[in-house]
Amino acid sequence: MVPFVYHPRYSRLELPPRHRYPIQKYALLKQWADEHGAKPEQWVQPTPLHWNEVTRVHCPDYITELVNNRIDRKQWRRVGFPWSEQLLLRTLTSAAGTRDTAMLAMQYGCAIHFSGGYHHAHYDWGSGFCLLNDLAIAAKSVIDACPQSKVLIFDTDVHQGDGTATLFADEPRVVTCSLHGEKNFPFTKSESDLDIELPKGTTDDDYLAVVDATLEQLIVSHQPDLILYDAGVDIYRQDELGHLSISLNGIFNRDYRVLSTARKHNISCAAVIGGGYQRNLARLIKAHAQLLRAAYHVWK
Repeated sequence: MVPFVYHPRYSRLELPPRHRYPIQKYALLKQWADEHGAKPEQWVQPTPLHWNEVTRVHCPDYITELVNNRIDRKQWRRVGFPWSEQLLLRTLTSAAGTRDTAMLAMQYGCAIHFSGGYHHAHYDWGSGFCLLNDLAIAAKSVIDACPQSKVLIFDTDVHQGDGTATLFADEPRVVTCSLHGEKNFPFTKSESDLDIELPKGTTDDDYLAVVDATLEQLIVSHQPDLILYDAGVDIYRQDELGHLSISLNGIFNRDYRVLSTARKHNISCAAVIGGGYQRNLARLIKAHAQLLRAAYHVWK
């Protein structure tokens, strides 16, 4: 049984009308899973992190300014959310969810977080809807708990995982890889351990060939104990912010190949749903649901 990590708080955030962030997608994906056979015992609800846990990854001064709403307005505009206590609590809960997903994956072989992938958060600043880097917090928790372990962050969100790259630039136990659109946000890229830039309009066959070759190369080269997999669906050809041309079937095949490759090599895999920004929520949920379908086929 694959554990599913979720909290109703993920969709409880008041945003201005027509805000770009599809905050309802988390509750809707949970509803989809229940309607398609998720068992009550699969669900795990995280408890929010404490701020002192966050400072193991992020700058204490940044956290103090964030908590007290003292971040410069120009800097805060990069985040894209209005500040609120509700936002802070949601962020701490989601970061805890990714941390818990990683630990559950180490125990069960695979786990899925119905949030996560806030990879634009750097050491001392946030950006692109990201305040805290949950992937970094999870990876740090794993290597702190198991100092001999190695974590591969395999990020297939269409936007580069720039914050994750900078946070682990000097940590050999965490390998960062980002497959992303070459001409997409962030427009100034950071340097991951491996970056694959995909041209605008990339289609299924070329994309899946890159996913296969890259993941196998990384496994052979680094022998990770855990893959933290960012399964963003903003690669979908229907996504307004993606600029790639990947079909729904292409998303399923990507997710299936990542999960099945991890299982074939006996590597634990913790997946987060990552980005997805199309305004048609029914279509967006169908895209995110491919990860759940893939997990079912690999772990049934």
